[in-house]
Amino acid sequence: MIRRIVSNFAIASEAVFANKIRSLLTGLGIIFGVAAVIAMLAIGSGAQEEILEQIKLVGVNNIVIKPIIEQSEGEVAEEEGVVGSKQKKNLSLGLNFLDVESIQRIVPGIDMISPEILLDTEVSRDGFRRTSKLVGVNNEYFEISGFELDEGTFFNPEEIEKGKPVCVIGKSIKAKFFSREEPIGKYIKVGKHWLKVVGVLEERLISEKSISNLGIRDYNMDIYTPLSTALIRYENRLMVTNALIQEARRNRNEDKSGINYHQLDRLVIKVSETEQMSAIAQVVSKILKRKHSQVVDYEITIPELLLKQQQRTKNIFNFVLGGIAGISLLVGGIGIMNIMLASVLERIKEIGLRLSLGATKLDIIYQFLIEAVMISFSGGAVGVIFGLTSAYAIAELADIPTIVNIGSIVLSFGVAVTVGIIFGIAPARRAAQLDPIESLRYE
Repeated sequence: MIRRIVSNFAIASEAVFANKIRSLLTGLGIIFGVAAVIAMLAIGSGAQEEILEQIKLVGVNNIVIKPIIEQSEGEVAEEEGVVGSKQKKNLSLGLNFLDVESIQRIVPGIDMISPEILLDTEVSRDGFRRTSKLVGVNNEYFEISGFELDEGTFFNPEEIEKGKPVCVIGKSIKAKFFSREEPIGKYIKVGKHWLKVVGVLEERLISEKSISNLGIRDYNMDIYTPLSTALIRYENRLMVTNALIQEARRNRNEDKSGINYHQLDRLVIKVSETEQMSAIAQVVSKILKRKHSQVVDYEITIPELLLKQQQRTKNIFNFVLGGIAGISLLVGGIGIMNIMLASVLERIKEIGLRLSLGATKLDIIYQFLIEAVMISFSGGAVGVIFGLTSAYAIAELADIPTIVNIGSIVLSFGVAVTVGIIFGIAPARRAAQLDPIESLRYE
C-alpha cells in the first residue's frame, strides 16, 4: 500500500513539475486566498487589541461628564399688549464642586469620583519652553485612569488641602526638561508659578487613533497638580460674575468662542457594577439638570458602550473581509478543479496506458488527488509567506496595528489543503472512470 502511494506520488510530482506554469496559475487562487485570510485576521486581531487598550485608558466602569460651552434653555412667554414673544433664559453656574458633592451624597453604587480642571499653559525650564496641559486632579484620578508611578509619590493630604505648588509630570516632560538629572525635588515653571516635582508617571503608549477616536490626550506630555492648587494659584472660573456671563452671551455674535463658565472641565464617575451604569447615568443627569436650572450645559457619555459599538463595527468589518478571503479560497479551489479536469482531457491516453498496464482505478484517483493536494499545499505555503509579509507591510506603511497568531496560519493553511482535496476528488474520479480501450484510441 505504501509502495503504491509512493509510486503515485512520484508520478503526480512529475506531472506537476512538467507543467510549472500551469501549476503556478492553478495555485494563484490558493496563494492569494491564504494570504488574504492571514492578513485580514492579523488586522482584526490588531484592532481587537487596540480596543482593549482603549478600554483600559477610559475605564470599563466609568461615566464621563464634560461641560458644554454657551448652552442655554428656557421658556417662551407672551407678554400682554406686546406683539411677538421673548425668551426667558435660565442661568446655570456650570459644572462645579457642588455637583460633585450632590452626586456623592445622593447616588448609590459609586466607587469614586474624579473631578478635573484642564488648563492650557506654557512650561519652561533652563531656557527651554513649550506648550503643555496643566491638569488639576486628586489622587482618585490616577487610580481611576490606571496610572502608575515610575518614581516619586502622588500628592499627600497636606499638599491637597493647602494647595501647595507641587506637581506630578508625564514621562515625555521628564525627557524634555530633565534629560540629564533626576526631576524629583526639582522645580519647573508652569505658567506663572514654579511647581515642585514630587512624582513621574510611567509612560503610557497611546496610538494616534486612540487619541482622535476617544478624545484621549497624550498623557505623557501633561503636568498634574492638586485641584486646590489649580483653583487657588491658576484659575477658578466659578468666580466669574453673572454680569460677565450675560455680557459674553450678548456679544456672542461678535465673539463665537464664548466664555467657559464651568469650574470643572471633566468629571469621571467610577461605578461599582457595570450593570448599573445606565441607571446611574440617568440619575446623575436628573441631578445635574435640576442643579443647572434645566440648562443642559453638559454631556454624559459611557465609554464602555461606545467601545462595544466600535468593537461590533470592527467585528462586522472583519467578518466581511474574512468572507472575501474565504471566497478567494473558494475561487482558488474551483480553479484547481477546472485545471485538473482539463488535465484529465489532455492525458486520456496516459490514463488509458496506465490502466492497460495494470494500474487500478484507485491508483488513478491517488495520482490526480495527489496532484491537486500538492498544488494547494505549495500554494498554501507560499500564501502563508505572502500573508505574513503583507501583515507586516500593512503595519509599517499604513500604520494599522496587526497581530499575527499561529491559529490564523494553521486555519488558512488547513483550509487550503482541504480545498485541494475536495475540489480534486471530481477530476480524480472522472479520470478513474475512463475506459482503457477508448482512452488508447482517443485523439
